[in-house]
Amino acid sequence: MNILIAGATGKTGLRLVKELISRNHTPIALVRESSDTSKLPEGVTLRHGDLTDLQEDVCNGCEAVVFAAGSGGNTGPEMTDKVDRDGAKRLIDLAAKAGVGRFVMLSSVGTEDPDPEHELGHYLQAKHEADEHLKASGLIYAIVRPVQLTDEDGDRNIALGDKVDPKGKAARGDVAATLADAVERSDWIGQVRLMQSV
Repeated sequence: MNILIAGATGKTGLRLVKELISRNHTPIALVRESSDTSKLPEGVTLRHGDLTDLQEDVCNGCEAVVFAAGSGGNTGPEMTDKVDRDGAKRLIDLAAKAGVGRFVMLSSVGTEDPDPEHELGHYLQAKHEADEHLKASGLIYAIVRPVQLTDEDGDRNIALGDKVDPKGKAARGDVAATLADAVERSDWIGQVRLMQSV
């Protein structure tokens, strides 16, 4: 499949690009003009676009879209809203308009019922609104909600759903593998699942 990845140059996105290539898919990296693309595998197709100002045709020719982007931990609430909420919602709408076959959202533990008092409360609320927009979009979707991320590759020993400890850890390599599964597998359709490395 041709798979558009928002956040392809991020810590999880880079791993996802490599994972999809290993599964014989064609990842298309959605990148800003300022993105550092040097770590992307050679030959990966780049598609220029900014989540705060997406062009109408950004999803054209793609069978699937994965939203693995984030405004980052050092940005304020305004950028969180622009990228994690509004950018995601706009990409969902454009994917629906382009007839994309599946949309996979990288979400987070805590987005089901965001706690406004939590230190990440604003971020979790933004992700919650994006998730709900996806569910209502009419697209075939899957939402992956990892627990606390680590920068490890993991060993693909993964727990999902009710088996997840919300206070556990999720290796980014395992998250990337789970996102790839969510793109490919029918048992992920319409599912919202917590995920951790075990």
